[in-house]
Amino acid sequence: MKQQVLKALANPSHIFYVPYSLAVLNFLIQFLIFIAVFVVSLIVTKGRNPINPLFFLLSVILVHSVIAIFSKRDPQLGQIVSAKIQMFTKKIPGKLAA
Repeated sequence: MKQQVLKALANPSHIFYVPYSLAVLNFLIQFLIFIAVFVVSLIVTKGRNPINPLFFLLSVILVHSVIAIFSKRDPQLGQIVSAKIQMFTKKIPGKLAA
């Protein structure tokens, strides 16, 4: 029984070589940025020259690749980030530097 638990902790679930939590967080942040930039471009250009959605896809792939490189060096990167986010939501900013 202990081997199964240790194996699950040592090998977190991945989406294209990136831990699941980081992949979802990356997509969410990139999507929100894209929506904000798209809306601003529509307002500024009055709908004549909107931003191409292909830039969004390229940026998601680029950032996902960078995260994959970093998570290859540190497989627990997703758990570290989620722990930091939980500490931030609990209002413990002094522990974030550790």
